[in-house]
Amino acid sequence: MNRRISLVLLLLVVFLAGCATPGYIPPPKRPKRLTGVYHQVRDGETVFRIAKAYNTDMDEIVKVNRISDVDRIDAGQLLFIPGVRSSLTIAPEMKGYENFIWPVKGKIIFVYGSKKGRITNKGIDIQAKEGETVVAARSGWVKFCGDRVKGYGRLIIIDHGDGYQTAYAYNSANLVRQGEYVSRDSPIAKVGSTGRAKVPSLHFEIRKDHKPCNPFHYLP
Repeated sequence: MNRRISLVLLLLVVFLAGCATPGYIPPPKRPKRLTGVYHQVRDGETVFRIAKAYNTDMDEIVKVNRISDVDRIDAGQLLFIPGVRSSLTIAPEMKGYENFIWPVKGKIIFVYGSKKGRITNKGIDIQAKEGETVVAARSGWVKFCGDRVKGYGRLIIIDHGDGYQTAYAYNSANLVRQGEYVSRDSPIAKVGSTGRAKVPSLHFEIRKDHKPCNPFHYLP
C-alpha cells in the first residue's frame, strides 16, 4: 500500500514538473501596506526606462521587486510599481524622454566597482583608438569642461536636467564649452590617455543626484 502511494506521488511530481512553463517568472508578492500596480515588461524595456515612464525612483522598484540583477529582466515579467494608480503602455520613445546610448564603441577594460590600486572605479573604462570621437550619451547642458579634477585628465560633465549626469574623462581634446547645450549623439570629445589612463580609453560615468551608478544598468 505504501509503495503504491509513493508511486502515485512520484507520478504526480513528474506530471507537475512537465506542466511548468519554461522561463516563467512568477510575479512578486504585493508588498503589504503599499499601493501600486503591476507592469508587464515588454521587449526592449529596462528598469530605468520603466521608472522614468512611471515617474518612480528606480531604486525603489528594484527594492520592492527584490531584483538582484537590473540587467536581467525579461519580456513578460511582472514588476510591482509602488505609488501609482494605473499601468502604462510605454512608447518606444516617449515624448521628452531619451534613452542613454554608448558614448564610444570599444573594449571594456575596467568595469564599475573594480579596483585601480586603492581607487574604486565609479564608472567603466572603454578602450578605443586615440582620437576617436566621443558622443554625448544623452542631451543636456555641459556643466564642467576642463582638466582640474585629479586623475580624470580632460573631463566633461553633462547635466541632463532630470537628476542624471554623465562624465567623460581621459580625453585628448574636449570639443565643447561649459554652459553649452549638446544633443544626444553629438560629438563632444576625442579619446585620449590623459589623467590616470594607461592606454587610449574613455572613462564614462552615469550619476544619479551626483551619486555614481553602474552604467551597464542604463546602456542598451
